[in-house]
Amino acid sequence: MACSATIQPLLNFELSHSHQPKRPYSLPLCSFIKKPRLSPKHFFSQSKDYTKINIFSSPSLFSRQKPGSHVAAQSDYSSGEEAESLLPDSAYQEPFSWSSVILPFLFPALGGLLFGYDIGATSGATISLQSPELSGTTWFNLSAIQLGLVVSGSLYGALLGSLLVYPVADSLGRRRELLIAALLYVLGGVLTAFAPGLSVLLVGRLLYGLGIGLAMHGAPLYIAETCPSQIRGTLISLKELFIVLGILLGYFVGSFQINAVGGWRYMYGCSAPVALLMGLGMWSLPPSPRWLILRAVQGKGSLQELKEKAILALSKLRGRAPGDEASEKQIEDTLISVKSAYMEQESEGNILEVFQGPSLKAFIIGGGLVLFQQITGQPSVLYYAGPILQSAGFSAAADATRLSVVVGLFKLLMTWIAVAKVDDLGRRPLLIGGVGGIALSLFLLCAYYKFLGEFPYVAVAALLLYVGCYQANIFWAHQLADGV
Repeated sequence: MACSATIQPLLNFELSHSHQPKRPYSLPLCSFIKKPRLSPKHFFSQSKDYTKINIFSSPSLFSRQKPGSHVAAQSDYSSGEEAESLLPDSAYQEPFSWSSVILPFLFPALGGLLFGYDIGATSGATISLQSPELSGTTWFNLSAIQLGLVVSGSLYGALLGSLLVYPVADSLGRRRELLIAALLYVLGGVLTAFAPGLSVLLVGRLLYGLGIGLAMHGAPLYIAETCPSQIRGTLISLKELFIVLGILLGYFVGSFQINAVGGWRYMYGCSAPVALLMGLGMWSLPPSPRWLILRAVQGKGSLQELKEKAILALSKLRGRAPGDEASEKQIEDTLISVKSAYMEQESEGNILEVFQGPSLKAFIIGGGLVLFQQITGQPSVLYYAGPILQSAGFSAAADATRLSVVVGLFKLLMTWIAVAKVDDLGRRPLLIGGVGGIALSLFLLCAYYKFLGEFPYVAVAALLLYVGCYQANIFWAHQLADGV
């Protein structure tokens, strides 16, 4: 989705040595936040086949950076010997216990689950809301435009939320951002569930969407900045999995409530308790230690006071005694790292560099992949899964919603396959195979509506193929940049 957007490292580029630029350059466009921008010269690590550049995050919060760890170009790319990685994350593997990681991951990830839940719930709600018998309203006879506004109201809100949070993200901090997102989720869910008319319903959808925009921005940042560096990528991928679980949960609730009068109210209202849990959980968690250090470096408060708060926050996140020596050492190292990054940001270029030279090519390819990923219409297929299945011959609302659950299960399965096989199969083959499958599925769906109307299972098979190929394809949008 656009807001999940958000969401994983969209600009985690792997550059073949044959395409390596003559001089290092910076890409200041990584996400809709203002954060220290680092030159790739700090992040090169050579291996047998390629050079990897991680431009999603600045040096790790919880790693000890070796002084003067700048990387010189390796002359022999085919020797078969892996060069020593100079990434701070590989220089120091922080000991941790999984029990101390669960809650700082779980509560932000609920923001992604609520995003996915809205997609799944809307699929069933569109059927319930328009039914004369099941809607429980006198305004069930919605026009296509009105129904489209109900469905896309949360997406408009998510877009607006993403734009609004950009200039204030560093001032708010990740924790406050997620607290506000949880509040908007609760307000949006409750207002939608108890809407007396279409206008109030649309306002509720917009508020819920604002929560999506903030959550999809703040959640990956909080997880990345608070988790141990060696499991950061795993947890970010699991956060994406929570979105798919949310979609499946929305389909399940829709299938259970589809025969209830006013069932669409229950479908939307069930998000409120989960959002409340998310808010209470985030309230119990400390601010991101790295964000506190960043505020200190930016001169937004007393250096000593913010440093002490960062030490206490890290100690709490790791389940250690307050102000322990290990946390203090890690914060000291992080302070040096962030200071260096911030000074480099002040002395180097501006955002216009994205539209110049090699950076422009990377921007066009990375942005184009994400753009065309959305233009294929996959979000709409998930939102309208129930009505599509109804039009495919499963006219009973209960049958359509049950088949929607099958779509959700298949999407979850393909997510696991994509996570497990993306490194083995490679990004480019997944991209080519996924696009081919999407094209075939759209052709089959078109053929059903034009020529094969008496074979409803063609539409079901096309829908499953479409969702599966898209899900297998989604990780290239976050990771593929070979040859840029």
